[in-house]
Amino acid sequence: MKKLLGLAAFLAVAQVAQAANIEAGKELAATVCAACHGANGVSVSDVLPNLAGQRAAYIETQLRLFKDGTRKAPGAANPTLTMQAIAGQLSADDIANTAAWYASLPGAAPGAKSPFLPNLAKTGVTFPEGYKENFTKYLTINFPATKQVRYYYANKVAVAAAKAGKALPDGSTIIAEVHSAKLDGDKPAVGPDGFFVADKLMFFTAMGRDAGWGKDIPEMLRNENWNYTVFAADKQHRPGVNQAECLACHKPLSNTSYTFTLKQIADSK
Repeated sequence: MKKLLGLAAFLAVAQVAQAANIEAGKELAATVCAACHGANGVSVSDVLPNLAGQRAAYIETQLRLFKDGTRKAPGAANPTLTMQAIAGQLSADDIANTAAWYASLPGAAPGAKSPFLPNLAKTGVTFPEGYKENFTKYLTINFPATKQVRYYYANKVAVAAAKAGKALPDGSTIIAEVHSAKLDGDKPAVGPDGFFVADKLMFFTAMGRDAGWGKDIPEMLRNENWNYTVFAADKQHRPGVNQAECLACHKPLSNTSYTFTLKQIADSK
């Protein structure tokens, strides 16, 4: 009986693969999915799943759930939110083809990690020295879940465009300081302004754009010429950062220059 059930499952997968265009799925996976899930379905990160050898029906179901928003994300910069942005651009054929491609691959060995390092690991953003003097500090946000407080700065190019009601042009840079909050017991201490009291600078996140910075990024991920990065507290690029997640997360924000805080930049003093 087990053999018969196993044969039935194999035939079902084979029928899906026959109906789908595996080569088209391979091409889509190579240009977009591989940035996070590896060139052969073996993830580039410990926090992202391997897709090699996964059942086609399962992958199709998950992509559809991401596409229709059934799988909700708890917050930004989250793998689930990233997948919602990607899946939202996929057609039914894209989903079936990609699922069939990954299902056709041999399963990944336990603990396997892809050596694939995509172009998306590269970034044109360099640390903006002197930003505290030359940029506008336009926003502070508490992050209770991580007990952090973040301070956001935008350069003059970005501020001038936002105040004029224009899209942020090439030459724009936004940087955020990420601080751990000082604790009062096990809760963040709150200052008179209502924001957490900063304790230790942990790292920086930054986004910037310049001519040609988007040319090597697949269209499904491209945010015009925007690039993203993370800097450690010593202002050096944090190794291993893959900006594919940032690009996908910001992709739906084309109407606000691919930023979550365009209004706050425009309202800054």
